[in-house]
Amino acid sequence: MPVGIAVREAWVEDGQMSPKEFKEYRPGTAFPGVIGRTAEESSPGWPQPMRAMPGAPNVLFIVLDDTGYGQFGCYGSPMATPNMDALAADGLLYNNMHTTALCSPSRSCIITGRNHHANGMAAITELSTGYPGYNGQIPFENGFLSEMLLQHGYNTYMVGKWHLVPSEQESAAGPYDRWPLGRGFERFYGFLGGDTSQWYPDLVYDNHQIEPPASPKEGYHLTTDLVDKAISFIADAKQVAPDKPFFLDFCTGATHAPHHVPKEWADAYEGQFDDGWDAYRESTLDRQKQLGVAPPDARLSRHDPDVPEWDSLPPDARRLAARMMEVYAGFLSHTDHHIGRLLDFLRETGEFDNTLIMVVSDNGASAEGGPTGTTNELQFFNNAPEPLEESVRSIDELGGPTTFNHYPWGWTWAGNTPFRRWKRETYRGGVSDPFLVHWPKGFKARGEVRTQFAHIIDMVPTVLDVLGIEPPATVKGVSQSPLHGVSFAHTFDNPTAQTLHHSQYYEMLGHRAIDHDGWRAICPWPGPSFTEGGKPFGTPITAQDLTELDAHHWELYHIDEDFAETSDLATENRDKLIEMIALWYVEAGKYGVLPIDSSGVQRMMIERPQITAARTSYTFRPGTETLPAAVAPRVINRPFSITADVEIPSGGAEGVLLCQGANVGGWTLYVKDSKLHYAHNYVRRALHQVSSTETVPEGRCELRFEFEPTGEPDIAHGKGTPGRARLYIDRRPVGEADIPVTTPVAFNPGGMTCGANPGSAVTPAYQSPFRFTGTLHTVTVDLSGELITDVQTEIRMHMARQ
Repeated sequence: MPVGIAVREAWVEDGQMSPKEFKEYRPGTAFPGVIGRTAEESSPGWPQPMRAMPGAPNVLFIVLDDTGYGQFGCYGSPMATPNMDALAADGLLYNNMHTTALCSPSRSCIITGRNHHANGMAAITELSTGYPGYNGQIPFENGFLSEMLLQHGYNTYMVGKWHLVPSEQESAAGPYDRWPLGRGFERFYGFLGGDTSQWYPDLVYDNHQIEPPASPKEGYHLTTDLVDKAISFIADAKQVAPDKPFFLDFCTGATHAPHHVPKEWADAYEGQFDDGWDAYRESTLDRQKQLGVAPPDARLSRHDPDVPEWDSLPPDARRLAARMMEVYAGFLSHTDHHIGRLLDFLRETGEFDNTLIMVVSDNGASAEGGPTGTTNELQFFNNAPEPLEESVRSIDELGGPTTFNHYPWGWTWAGNTPFRRWKRETYRGGVSDPFLVHWPKGFKARGEVRTQFAHIIDMVPTVLDVLGIEPPATVKGVSQSPLHGVSFAHTFDNPTAQTLHHSQYYEMLGHRAIDHDGWRAICPWPGPSFTEGGKPFGTPITAQDLTELDAHHWELYHIDEDFAETSDLATENRDKLIEMIALWYVEAGKYGVLPIDSSGVQRMMIERPQITAARTSYTFRPGTETLPAAVAPRVINRPFSITADVEIPSGGAEGVLLCQGANVGGWTLYVKDSKLHYAHNYVRRALHQVSSTETVPEGRCELRFEFEPTGEPDIAHGKGTPGRARLYIDRRPVGEADIPVTTPVAFNPGGMTCGANPGSAVTPAYQSPFRFTGTLHTVTVDLSGELITDVQTEIRMHMARQ
């Protein structure tokens, strides 16, 4: 039989036709049938459907967010993660897996098998710059695992956090080629950005926005919703094609901030963290040694200089910090519980034993809560931390819909026990993460620890290895680059097998490191800690800085003998250190790491290519999708106006004309009680507003708001420009107020919506979505500075969403 032809017998009922061979052929090969003058004289053949190899396993990636090495129960944590623990007990736990230290870069590695700079993902997409390693656009020659498995008969699903598309491409205008459905996933349900509210998420279904199917009062939570959707995707296909395998990339919003969870889950941990972060680290390391996830001679890394001693905190600060950790612990346990529902579904359907499951976090625990923690992460990004007394007043709201909370640095440091530092930095606390593998039909080992060095770029090569699939030469006609990772499948049943991954570089926001055959060299920036470096996170590196760093500030650790980087050997092993530094530069050249850029806020504000020419006037209509912050008109720190063309029916109307943000920060222009109102919610700390002195008339009219700056912003201290707010009805002034401070950098969530306030309400004056009940023809935002009132010099500034 010719290659590429499958032959089956076609049984024909009632003798209407004589039996013929049922022939299939691979598309692109010769037609195997016979074509005569009539069907009677001919023999058919069919293009062969794409089918996976019989018995091919399902593949399930479970990617958590900001979950540290010491936070799963099976990694020594006191927090309950019974489903993760069960996977470890019936599978393999790796104690030497590494990530990039930040989410978008790590996710790009997980899904492509290539290093993050080679993916254009030097940092999160919101910090992209105009260099190949930094532009936030994963090249199409770096194919995704979804694209590879689609060619081998798999269903492919993406559920949860994406964060792999440039922010300016997240809108309904596209382009869509870097959205999940453009990169080999057949179905998608989740969110495109870096984080979202667990109570009021920014949801996308396939290629369009949707609103959550329920409210928090009705029991809605994003994690529950994501698991429900993952189960339904699998069930939809399995009822038709039960033998067709799937690849599911399941990426929770948890445990990234906001730490949102039903109160009873947090209350279950009441009092369990009152001893503080130092005690947590000590007890966790003891358990890690007992479990074998840390060597018997492992020592805790030093007390971090940026973290206060627990006993030095005043009572209110300890009470607040303990509650923030209770909320986080409840959030993690709640996430584990719902992942357990997904695993239970696989058991019920008989798919569990033949599903290759890999569980990983994208980086170490996060320090974005600042030194004291916060009730609103937006304050961190706007340099506007709230005083302790304000945070304490909100202690009972933590985890609920009115907060966007994150714990303090001390718990970040503890969450990465026994390692140093955290997310965004390349000490082991930032890049060494929990990693579990479970596949009962694939290997015999149960409940064992694997110590071989590995990196998340190895996940794709390992999957292809066990499936017997060669990396494709092309994807959608695009020639493919080589994979950078190597398979670790040989370690599944061989605990003493040598790693095949010998060298791995790291660079994240100027913080550098390299692993090579059990040695580790690190060059921290701005220093081993903020206290010692004397500079804040995001300080740009100059050429002079880099020369000084390379000459005097690299550290050297023998990780094979010093698990937690406790003994710097740079002085006594100078030759080894020089060898490691040179190797870092070789790898940097190979993978597009240069130029080194450690800047933070500066990168958030730079100009990026847009799909349309720059303009100063934007027109919106109700019923359209929410604009992501990256493509919405930038109204921060500048004069602007909003003009609504409305028609008010007899008896009046009410509702939102235009708004941006949410209850943790934003602004809204709306009609209520027959008056026109504007409110600016300053990072949840203050609400500044103005209302019209006249009623809004019936009939067609023009409603207008203007903002005129009256001073300069003080971004370093969390203050946007002050200004004068004015309201107009049919171009007559009807209200005026001074706003002493505005949001300086960004809103998060920062979407702009016309005709409604989806999600949580920007102001407590109304309940969302508060859709406008009159006729709203258009709303125009003008950034030209052409106000009805006098205009001061326009301040131009750019914001981005973290």
